[in-house]
Amino acid sequence: MTLPLDGVRVLAVEQYGAGPFGTMFLADQGAEVIKIENPHDGGDISRDVGPYFFERHDSVFYHSFNRNKKSMTLDLRQSAGQEVLHDLVAGCDALTSNLRGDVPEKLGLTYAHLKASNPKIVCAHLSAYGRTGPRASWPGFDYLMQAEAGFLSLTGEPDAPPARFGLSMVDFMTGLGLAYAVLAALTAARTSGIGRDMDVSLFDMALANTSYVSAWYLNQGHCQDRLPRSAHPSLTPCQLYPTSDGWIFIMCNKEKFWPALCELVERPEWISDPRLQTFADRLTNRDVLTELLDEALGGRATADWLSRFAGSVPAAPVYNIAEALDNPFVTEHGRLQTLTHPSAGEYRLVAPPVRSAESPPSRPAPALGEHTDALLTELGYDPQRLRKLRSSGVI
Repeated sequence: MTLPLDGVRVLAVEQYGAGPFGTMFLADQGAEVIKIENPHDGGDISRDVGPYFFERHDSVFYHSFNRNKKSMTLDLRQSAGQEVLHDLVAGCDALTSNLRGDVPEKLGLTYAHLKASNPKIVCAHLSAYGRTGPRASWPGFDYLMQAEAGFLSLTGEPDAPPARFGLSMVDFMTGLGLAYAVLAALTAARTSGIGRDMDVSLFDMALANTSYVSAWYLNQGHCQDRLPRSAHPSLTPCQLYPTSDGWIFIMCNKEKFWPALCELVERPEWISDPRLQTFADRLTNRDVLTELLDEALGGRATADWLSRFAGSVPAAPVYNIAEALDNPFVTEHGRLQTLTHPSAGEYRLVAPPVRSAESPPSRPAPALGEHTDALLTELGYDPQRLRKLRSSGVI
């Protein structure tokens, strides 16, 4: 079997996090993803994001976003660079970018600019605030979106300052949105023979992911706030509880789990307690329920409870990153991937989360411009033309 995206070729004018995260999902499924990097500024800025490096200008951060890709240097601001771009586009299925909203038009990366070279080309753009509107020229980053879209108001304890996610979740979600946009438009292009522009922005993705809490406000006027111990706003028990040696997160998000929990914590009388019969009852009496569960769960260690609950009550330990990655469920079941760096040797990443019968590729992130000559030679460029392009700073 081949990987699902074998034969799909994508040009990626990308840097840093969100765009590269999305195109890595395409590369993991077999797409040929070609990073287009500026030859004059060190390429993708993430190559220099520390604090950990395999080599100078070759950060571990960069490798976490760019496995299984190729790299080509190309100055898109030069007319000769635009000629090369159009030659590449003629043999590609899609072009992605994650740039400030007004830049794709300036660099000729839209469908209107490229359709003459390939009417099927799909142009998918990831920006901070969109390519149109009053913020098209604004730079923007993940944490700003979390702040403005309301995420910080929902994260952390009620009496603490607003808090962001511990990871750049808006970047990751928007990157996946970019990959989705490519595949949606590519499906249509293969049927109709006509490509298009697709757009996704950090702000729009952050706003869309407010999901049900935005629906509550828009239709019922309810402005959700933070709750103690990361509790769910309406389902309970669904929050953190202390054990004898740490914390456990329990999620009885279906009614069937409540009696199972009562039995396993050896409090079967709670099943018939009129205060705790339904989700609505338990929500009304959340403080009482929290006290009861604190007392019951505090008598055993987290691992003991997890052993008891396994498969019967949805529960999880609260791990730090080291504990999460050393978890046997991760280490013993193919959730880590080993790659080989050309000079640093073997290194590990979390494996691709989308699985099929075919094993995913495991090529390290490319060096800056590593594939430039090979890709242009494939287009029919001879050594003399390559030397000319290089001497003029186009590649």
